[in-house]
Amino acid sequence: MSSTDELRDFVRQALAAGQDRQVIGDALQKAGWTSKEVSDALDGWLDGQGGLPPVPRPGRTLLVKEVFFYGLLFISLSMLSWHLIWLCFSIIDMLIEDPYGRPASPSSMRWPIAVLIVFLPLFLFLNRRGWQGRDSDRAGRESRARSGFASITLLVSSLVLIGDMIALIFALLNGDLSIRFAAKALVVAAVGGLILLYYRNEDHV
Repeated sequence: MSSTDELRDFVRQALAAGQDRQVIGDALQKAGWTSKEVSDALDGWLDGQGGLPPVPRPGRTLLVKEVFFYGLLFISLSMLSWHLIWLCFSIIDMLIEDPYGRPASPSSMRWPIAVLIVFLPLFLFLNRRGWQGRDSDRAGRESRARSGFASITLLVSSLVLIGDMIALIFALLNGDLSIRFAAKALVVAAVGGLILLYYRNEDHV
């Protein structure tokens, strides 16, 4: 039996014995379980009524439709982020003269604009449906698919921000830091920060 199964079984037995949930939670935290683990274990049982023992709630499920939905949401966010950065880079190239005299082409803006026109409405629609689905979940369950994709997104965004900082410091130390480079680094940092802000309420990650 895994530790999670042992925790779940202990909570079931304690509730069946009529113990108060607060007392059970305090005892488990003193034993070393985290507050998240304790909360999940307690939420997994509904107090029995009419002589019934504690009733198990539906656990977290990983459905194909959830993987498809949140996978598409993840791809949409990734496409928006990448092509927004691409578009901003093109605008910066148009506004700030290249120190090496390389000309900027307005045609470089066409593809990211086309992608943004398609993926922005799709992302907004999926995002709205995702939050509506969480609010209407009668069992209060969190999607493992959403949690997984959110974790991947946060990891990638954090690595991008770290890489952006390293590139900025390297350019400064190497004497290659220009206004154009600094502006592009700021765009990357802003987009990465917005993604982290978007997932700020993902407390289940």
